[in-house]
Amino acid sequence: MGIKGFQGTSLLDFPGRIASLVFTGGCNLTCPFCHNPSLVLTPDDHPDYPPQVLLRELEERRNFIDGVVISGGEPTLDPELPAFVRQVKALGLLVKLDTNGLAPEMLQGLLAENLLDYVALDVKTAPGRYGELHRSPIDLDLLPQSVELLRNGSCDYEFRTTCVPGFVEGSDMHAMGDLVRGGKRWILQRFVPEHSLALALRKLSAHAPSRMHEFATIAGHYVPQVHLRGME
Repeated sequence: MGIKGFQGTSLLDFPGRIASLVFTGGCNLTCPFCHNPSLVLTPDDHPDYPPQVLLRELEERRNFIDGVVISGGEPTLDPELPAFVRQVKALGLLVKLDTNGLAPEMLQGLLAENLLDYVALDVKTAPGRYGELHRSPIDLDLLPQSVELLRNGSCDYEFRTTCVPGFVEGSDMHAMGDLVRGGKRWILQRFVPEHSLALALRKLSAHAPSRMHEFATIAGHYVPQVHLRGME
């Protein structure tokens, strides 16, 4: 498995828990606002972290961590992901998956085995605009399938949107709301421009707090729980 490293994380990465963070390389999107561009564009520049070494270190940490957050890149692209998660679960640790939702078959398999304790599914912009997020065509039927798996399943989850100016505006919020309607919770994150994949976006100013609150009001028409992050 192409693990690129891990470290301690904040409680926000796994609600109410202390977790270690695992990164995987590669992605099926090239979002201009991606905050881990080297993991997307040049994952081979990062040496792989041997899974068995990682698992030994996680076992040593079991007394002071609750779980593992698997992020990227896009973890669901790795065919070895289920085997790795099984080994993490065998240590008695919780598992949270960060995903863009474009590999519903992998997500379905993980959920069917009860391998996941929490999923954060990123909804990037209005579904009809996903063609702006990659250099190749995107199958627009994939994301709704993943949304439906979470909405109808028993695994705890959140839908998550980074509110990037130009990609997330009022009309986009309504389009995303139609996608996630009836879901459990929707997290709206304020954009941090500094590490964006596209150089032009690194000079972009984030939405004002008042605008973020407007987005939260819109989101509240579609889901019962709405939370803002990064407002400090």
